[in-house]
Amino acid sequence: MKDQWNEIKKANPEAEFKEISTMLGAKWKTVSAEEKKPYEGIYHAEKEAYLQVIAKEKRETEAMRLLEDEQKQRTAMELLEQYMQFKQEAEKDGKKNKKEKDPLKPKHPMSAYFLFTNDRRAALAAENKNFLEVPKITSEEWKNMTEEQKRPYEEMAKKNKEQYALEMEAYKQKKDEEAAHFMKEEEEQMKLQKQEALQLLKKKEKTENIIKKTKQNRQKKKQNKDDKNSDPNRPKKPASSFILFSKEARKTLQEERPGISTSTLNALVSLKWKELSEEDRQFWNGQASKAMDAYKKELEEYNKSLAATACQEQKTE
Repeated sequence: MKDQWNEIKKANPEAEFKEISTMLGAKWKTVSAEEKKPYEGIYHAEKEAYLQVIAKEKRETEAMRLLEDEQKQRTAMELLEQYMQFKQEAEKDGKKNKKEKDPLKPKHPMSAYFLFTNDRRAALAAENKNFLEVPKITSEEWKNMTEEQKRPYEEMAKKNKEQYALEMEAYKQKKDEEAAHFMKEEEEQMKLQKQEALQLLKKKEKTENIIKKTKQNRQKKKQNKDDKNSDPNRPKKPASSFILFSKEARKTLQEERPGISTSTLNALVSLKWKELSEEDRQFWNGQASKAMDAYKKELEEYNKSLAATACQEQKTE
């Protein structure tokens, strides 16, 4: 057909594309079935090649979709394994701490008998009594003591026991507060790690996913095209309540934690936003609402200005 096209074009150099197509169609109608066979064979061969290309592209698209799903699953499993490992290590550390004695824990008070033994130990040592003899002697002496003789030791033991109870109560309260503080810190850390993990997952999806990259590039080209056609004088849409909060929170966090990484900063901002009280959230919603009202007024004036300009141009024409 290309040869025929060239022949008609050579014979009619002034003819346009549409005219040549009409002449070529008329000539094709005059060709016999036998003469058409070679061309039809070429057509079927090219059609088959085209279908194979389409099938290959379709298969590649399906393969990319499966790869995307597999990458998501693999990333999720890696994050899960990291979390389980962290949890196991935390539990091991907790068990180790339980076995270790706390030097700040109040010592259990001695009984009346042991208080008496301590009093007698120095005197018996001066008499050259060895450590095996001392308990036997003090035990026998304690048995033979009257209630009146035992009373000072029993009163001292009672007083020490009461003091021990007070100290233990204060100790337990302090331990409970420390445990509550530790649990809160651990919970905050887990929330932060979860937020960072989610952001890491999103980042991996964006960087490793070819399909999403292609879509992003297309959207970027479309956005650039829209930006070129947009009016620079048109009022800009105001920031949302989260964006307004985010700017303030970022500034505060960067002052409190110099050198903080971007991923940790983003995670902390998101976490703080989620944990805002209703009253605080209402404040930022109010700020965003004021900005939106101002934007609507500016947009209304802008649209009026456009209409006036268009009307003036029509009158000029």
